[in-house]
Amino acid sequence: MRPLANILKICYVLQSVNSLAVNSPAVKSKEMRVKTLLVLAALVFLYPADVVVTDARAAEPVAAELIMMEQPGCVWCKRWREEIGEAYPKTEEGRRAPIRFVDITEPWPDDLAEINRERLTPTFVLMSDGVEVARLRGYPGAHFFWPLLGEMLEKLPVSAKM
Repeated sequence: MRPLANILKICYVLQSVNSLAVNSPAVKSKEMRVKTLLVLAALVFLYPADVVVTDARAAEPVAAELIMMEQPGCVWCKRWREEIGEAYPKTEEGRRAPIRFVDITEPWPDDLAEINRERLTPTFVLMSDGVEVARLRGYPGAHFFWPLLGEMLEKLPVSAKM
């Protein structure tokens, strides 16, 4: 487990505990809340973070692919290629879901028969083992693309390896 993931899990646990402590009628005084948080924080640091919080998304995802449907003359497809295209394969997202470009004006690939072809381009379809997991219609610009892609990737199923 990467150290950043452990830190994020610890923050999640502390936030949850703080929420419980603040809303608990048994822990009314500020001094008691602080003591409770300190004890619980000590417990979090005594145990590995993955024991304290089990998060299925922390496991390795199964094979994924990001399909980008495009067509000749699509200005937004061109803009995506200019703003994101070169960097995408070098990112963590690009390694998790390598991109595959599909021209909607060409014959439809046999392995994509189960997903609907779009008229609007670009359209991004996240696939996992041949099954559609999520879809993003259009390109909202670089500022919004990465967070939306992150939300899509969170929907990926996890492998049986833990």
